[in-house]
Amino acid sequence: MTAADSGRRPSPDDTIDMGLLPRLIGFNLRCAQVAVFQHFNRNAGSGEISPPQLGALILIEANPGISQSAIAGALRFDRSTLVQIIDRLEERKFVVREISAHDRRSHALKLTDAGGAALAELKRLTAAHEEHMTRMLTADEKTQLIDLLARLHQTPPES
Repeated sequence: MTAADSGRRPSPDDTIDMGLLPRLIGFNLRCAQVAVFQHFNRNAGSGEISPPQLGALILIEANPGISQSAIAGALRFDRSTLVQIIDRLEERKFVVREISAHDRRSHALKLTDAGGAALAELKRLTAAHEEHMTRMLTADEKTQLIDLLARLHQTPPES
C-alpha cells in the first residue's frame, strides 16, 4: 500500500531517493542540529533565547569580564554576529558591557542579576531539553556521541 492508497500525504522520505545523503556526516549533523534547535526553541528557548545567546550567557557567567572577541572565538562566530547577540542580551538587561581593565579598546562582559536569574532557569530548561534529545541513548552512548562530535570539530584543519 502506498501513501496515496492509504489517504495520507506522502512524506519526502516516501517520494525522494535521498541517494548518498543519509551516509554523509554533514547531512546527518545538519539534520540533528535542526532537530535539536527546533526542540530547544519550543521548550528551553520559549523565553526568546536562542542557542547562541545561551552559549554567550554561559561563557559570561563562567568567565566574568570576558571579551566579545573571546566569546566569538569560543563559539566560532564572526565578531559582527556576536555583536548582535550581545546587543540583544544587553537590551534585555541580561549583560552589561564595561571597558576592559586590560584593553581599553575592548569590552568586558558581565551578567546582571536579571541575567543570572534568567540563566539559572535556562540551565534547568536546557537540562530537560538535553534529557529529551538523548532519551534514546544510554549514558555511555551520550558520552560517546559528545566525544566523537568534539573530535570532529577539534580536528586541526589541513594546511
